Amino acid sequence: MSNVLRARRRLDLLQVVLFFVAVLLVVVADAGVTSQYRRKLEATVEMPLDADVFRVPPGYNAPQQVRLIRLRQPIDQEGTAMIVSWVTANELGSSTVMYSEASPDPEKMELRAEGTHTRYDYFNYTSGFIHHCTLTNLKHSTKYYYAMGFGHTVRSFCFTTPPMPGPDVPFKFGLIGDLGQTFDSNTTLSHYEANGGDAVLYVGDLSYADNHPLHDNTRWDTWARFVERSAAHQPWVWTAGNHELDLAPELGEHVPFKPFAHRYPTPFWYSVRVASAHVVVLASYSAYGKYTAQWEWLRAELARVDRAATPWLIVLVHSPWYSSNGYHYMEGETMRVQFERWIVAAKADLVVAGHVHAYERSHRVSNVAYDIINARCTPVRTRDAPVYVTVGDGGNIEGIADNFTQPQPSYSAFREASFGHATLEIRNRTHAYYAWHRNQDGAKVVADGVWLTNRYWMPTDDDIN
Repeated sequence: MSNVLRARRRLDLLQVVLFFVAVLLVVVADAGVTSQYRRKLEATVEMPLDADVFRVPPGYNAPQQVRLIRLRQPIDQEGTAMIVSWVTANELGSSTVMYSEASPDPEKMELRAEGTHTRYDYFNYTSGFIHHCTLTNLKHSTKYYYAMGFGHTVRSFCFTTPPMPGPDVPFKFGLIGDLGQTFDSNTTLSHYEANGGDAVLYVGDLSYADNHPLHDNTRWDTWARFVERSAAHQPWVWTAGNHELDLAPELGEHVPFKPFAHRYPTPFWYSVRVASAHVVVLASYSAYGKYTAQWEWLRAELARVDRAATPWLIVLVHSPWYSSNGYHYMEGETMRVQFERWIVAAKADLVVAGHVHAYERSHRVSNVAYDIINARCTPVRTRDAPVYVTVGDGGNIEGIADNFTQPQPSYSAFREASFGHATLEIRNRTHAYYAWHRNQDGAKVVADGVWLTNRYWMPTDDDIN
């Protein structure tokens, strides 16, 4: 064999080796993390009905289950209004809310709002009187005291209004989903409170009342008393999940979302502007096919987003579009196919989902090129795409979803089968810090964190831990 031929063969072999090394390096560089953290072995247990977090406040007909709800756009474009909701158990009582910047004393509160009330029957349950009262003409970044229950037992609370929307307004969101009312749920909420967010983006599945015999609606009451310690002092932005459906024909209950709709006066799809964020809430369990009301609304809403005024575009859904967990696998796929193209075109920054009872964060990927004949059906890195996070890990009675698919797909950056919550701290128009906190750590320990850069103002490759 000639020296030239031997040299060619050695060169060919070297090229093959270098090729496989390059492939290996790409694979390693692109590999996500499946956390090997070993979660607690104990079963997920609901707190007993006599737990202190479920305690009925003292006093005859005392207001309970107090919560703040942001009004949707365009009714409240600038964030100068807030809905106060509460329940009176014994009798209707008053739907009046007194409020004030100056005094925490209900007798000295100078502002007054009159609300409405509703109640409902569900099989063998009749709700208390559910009050909804809208406070208007609020000032931005202002602490308000408010009180209700006049005529019987008065209770008072306080909240601070969000700052005026603007491109560089800092704000910190808590991201919670699928909370339920177990001991783990209590840990999740306690850790979020310790981390000090300004508002909660809640991605569905609240009380899990439908997991109890006859859809025991008293579990709606205990859950709302449980979260009152946060929800009465800062707004929670609500997303409806599958456990809010409460559709039970076998019980004679044929109207979906009845308890949720009476208790939480929000549309199923809507938007709010908070500080430097435009938050879009979608409904996974309402029609979203072409030309449906939700489809038409989202197309118009994305056109209304002003990234110069509110740079951060955040989308909330319940059923995730990207999830590598076998639990509820691909249940969000039809909504993804319908809306992902629009979300990528709008350069959304973050899509937050629940439903799957584990944690996962994606790279910035899209899967919009596939047209059924071109075989381009694999998600690819796309700078214009959002990061997808699943935070259905609040702690509910159904337990952890620990059946991640293997191997971990390339779009998945970090995943772990543990309970916890996340936060998104927006610093300015270009940077925000996203963090996930597992319950088994100290409240402020970051188990997964990443600096995000804004898709409109600074679309860099930012999705590496």
